Amino acid sequence: MARQYFSAEFKLKVLRAYEQGDLTIKEICTKYTITETSLYKWRYRYTELGVQGLETSKGWKPYSKEDKEAAVRDYLSGNYSQDEIVKKHFISSRSVLMRWVNHYNSHKRLEDTGKGMSHSMTKRRKTTWEERKQIVFNCLENGKDYNKTSEAYEVSYQQVYQWVKKYENGGEDALIDKRGKQKTEDELSPEDKTKLEMKRLERENERLKAENKFLKKLEEIERRRT
Repeated sequence: MARQYFSAEFKLKVLRAYEQGDLTIKEICTKYTITETSLYKWRYRYTELGVQGLETSKGWKPYSKEDKEAAVRDYLSGNYSQDEIVKKHFISSRSVLMRWVNHYNSHKRLEDTGKGMSHSMTKRRKTTWEERKQIVFNCLENGKDYNKTSEAYEVSYQQVYQWVKKYENGGEDALIDKRGKQKTEDELSPEDKTKLEMKRLERENERLKAENKFLKKLEEIERRRT
């Protein structure tokens, strides 16, 4: 059976039907002729990468040294299955993951995959805290389009991705270039924990605002097409 390819627009349409809650998962899959596995995979990738995560990968895909090492560490920890690691790190296949693991176990260094890597994937520059915040907000407002944001601000794709993840996990303070040891949750006082939770709620509110703004942009584009 030939492999089916779906456009990012089609996947987004399916996810919107899922979010509306008018149909069950089974009914959605029947209506759009897809599998439940595809639906869950698209939802996961959209949550992590926005619309760009819904785009079909064409051909060769670059990976940084850090990406490879993080995936291998997860594999060696024994806490994740191969499928979970592939999804977590957006690896094209399990065979790619195992090639990195075998390479690592042979005491060979994992390097950036340089072939075909775009300039936005590799270029890195120093940034201020204010710049990082602006870059993150811009990326969120554009549906987590990491490549477009990296080109606009002349930083690497990996930098944008890491800053967005840091912001989602720790808010604006997480974007500060800190070199000292951070307090663990057990070391925080009740007051610190309350402040941390307030910041988390504020961060979640900002994230939702950015996503709503992006969805409104998509709706405007679709209205113009009709």
